[in-house]
Amino acid sequence: MPVRPLLAALALLTLTAVLPGCATRPPASDPEALAEFRANNDPLEPFNRAMYDVHQAIDTVVLRPVAVAYREVVPPPVRTGVRNVLANLRSPVILINDALQGETQRFGTTLGRFLLNSTLGVGGIFDVAAEFGLPPHTEDFGQTFAVAGIEEGPYLFLPILGPSNPRDLLGFAAGIAADPLTWLTFNSPDLANTLSYIRAGATVVSTRESLLDPLDEVQRTSLDPYATLRSAYRQQRAREIANTPSAVPNEGPGTGFGVGAPTPAR
Repeated sequence: MPVRPLLAALALLTLTAVLPGCATRPPASDPEALAEFRANNDPLEPFNRAMYDVHQAIDTVVLRPVAVAYREVVPPPVRTGVRNVLANLRSPVILINDALQGETQRFGTTLGRFLLNSTLGVGGIFDVAAEFGLPPHTEDFGQTFAVAGIEEGPYLFLPILGPSNPRDLLGFAAGIAADPLTWLTFNSPDLANTLSYIRAGATVVSTRESLLDPLDEVQRTSLDPYATLRSAYRQQRAREIANTPSAVPNEGPGTGFGVGAPTPAR
């Protein structure tokens, strides 16, 4: 099974497993309890902290060392090219969500970026579209669901995938299902699977490398890194949903699907 549909299936399985244990949302008649619930939004905190500890163990043994080696071995221009290619590959999903949200100007920007970067940018290696006045932006199904009025649900932390919530996990699965590259076989299922694994691996390594400095800083300075990342993720998602200009991921701080650790606010 290709890795991306497998990740989507695991995300949905996790969503099904944890939702029955969610705390009941306080009624509107109790504004103080409701305000506290909204501020924390972490009724599954014991589960999430356990998953964070699992993630930290994996990160310490595998993810961070690989990211450090990647930074030391691969020159900055090549790392930038990898990030650009991965961002360009996300363009079809961004385009779909621009359309679903009725963002016609952003739809045109995404389409223009994809065409320019795929051709003049040599498959997306070079972000020539930015030089033509077409800046990048993020858009995913989690954001579209939010614009449609779907509540985010309780905060979740999943090993490897990182911070998320039920709405964004569902959006993550929808994004994989809507991605044309999920279903292209190139007349060779084995080749398609290989490319899928390469893309997933490159996304994880590139994302983790871009977060080496900010996450190290969190570990050094924060009394509670888990709470810091939770706050950073929710703030970043709020900016992305509101299409705040500062939410543009100039350094690739996430997977582009509403999951993954954001760059903590500075």
